[in-house]
Amino acid sequence: MALILPPNYHKITAVERNRISWIEPKEAERQDIRPLRIGILNIMPLGKQYEFNLLHPLGLSVLQIEPIWIRLQTHAYKSWDQSHLNDLYVSWEEALSQGPVDGLIITGAPVEHLAFEDVTYWKELVAVVEEARQTCASTLGLCWAGFALAYLAGVNKTAFKRKLFGVYPLRSLVPGHSLMGTQDDQFLCPQSRHAGLPDAAMESAQRQGRLRLLAHGESVGYTIFETPDQRQLMHLGHPEYNVGRIIAEMERDKARGDVPPPENFNADHPRTLWRSHRNLLFQQWLWFCYQRVSLQG
Repeated sequence: MALILPPNYHKITAVERNRISWIEPKEAERQDIRPLRIGILNIMPLGKQYEFNLLHPLGLSVLQIEPIWIRLQTHAYKSWDQSHLNDLYVSWEEALSQGPVDGLIITGAPVEHLAFEDVTYWKELVAVVEEARQTCASTLGLCWAGFALAYLAGVNKTAFKRKLFGVYPLRSLVPGHSLMGTQDDQFLCPQSRHAGLPDAAMESAQRQGRLRLLAHGESVGYTIFETPDQRQLMHLGHPEYNVGRIIAEMERDKARGDVPPPENFNADHPRTLWRSHRNLLFQQWLWFCYQRVSLQG
């Protein structure tokens, strides 16, 4: 199958270079196949440059995927290309008016130092999350978005004294799980965050039936977890990152002088050691969304 992309999309060359199939919206309509419409609420800094990090694993799916780029009305997007934002991104309401949103991905945001209620777009984000829980098969929250979903489930983040940055091992906790069962018993994933979730609070949330814990790392704590109804999947890491994104963050942090180099990552000889984890995570999540949508309709 293929990604559905406008012909003037700025990363078409990268899509083709990575051997990802794509078709224009008009061709998709002629095929008379209902694609899986995946909303992407992108609140990463320099979001235009970040987009391909998500398109790459989505484009490897055997399903036909139509990415729907979503913006928040109460977010300033200061580091963004404003013309790109205006041309490609739509509001949550516009996305729903164009057809069903089958699954929703919410990206990270560099606001771990703020209380959630102090984030300018918090109320709007919560409204989207609550509606998505009713209308989407699943919401996948990455990094800060994972923290936000955990907070809504009753677990608050704790700030670190220094940034957690690098590539770290994780241990899969639930063999045979519908989303994590295909992962290796141990796998690697990038982390880039200034906060974490206390193990004791996470284990308490599981005992109380508020969360189900799926992956843990000695250095990073519980990193992948879900709500018991599987409507929300949370990943505090960045499985979607490529080495270029890590190096760019490293150079940015070096200029600020307040963050050590990434751990377990050699910038002089960078290697992607988490590709299998990334691909399996996104493929299983998309398949999960497809199965739920198929059962509903």
